[in-house]
Amino acid sequence: MEITEKVAYLKGLAEGLALDTETKEGKILTAMIDILDDMALEIEDMKDVQAELGDGLDAVSDDLEDVEDAVFGPEDDEDYDEDEESEECYATTCPNCEETVYFDDTILDDGEVICPNCGEKLEFDLSSLEEDDDDGKDPE
Repeated sequence: MEITEKVAYLKGLAEGLALDTETKEGKILTAMIDILDDMALEIEDMKDVQAELGDGLDAVSDDLEDVEDAVFGPEDDEDYDEDEESEECYATTCPNCEETVYFDDTILDDGEVICPNCGEKLEFDLSSLEEDDDDGKDPE
């Protein structure tokens, strides 16, 4: 039962009881019922406006999705590149500014990293890692 229906039922009860609107209590009760009626109507109006806003927001969201698809292309699970997730992330501390520097395999292949904080060039000697990889391979 909606609020407006409940208030209408309350009004009917008050009329059925032959509430005396000339007494102090009767005046207060009828005024309260009238206020409840006004509030119920306001709430109904707000619900209608909220529903319209929700519909409008859904339409804008759909339009935005179309624009995103046009600009960035559709997001399909087929476009997912498993290699992106398998790249390892490394971290080191810059000896100059002592800030932590993060980088991935592609930067590591270059053998050097530029610290984004101070611009210091960090170089890595990967020859010992390559020798360890060669030792672990099975001879053919």
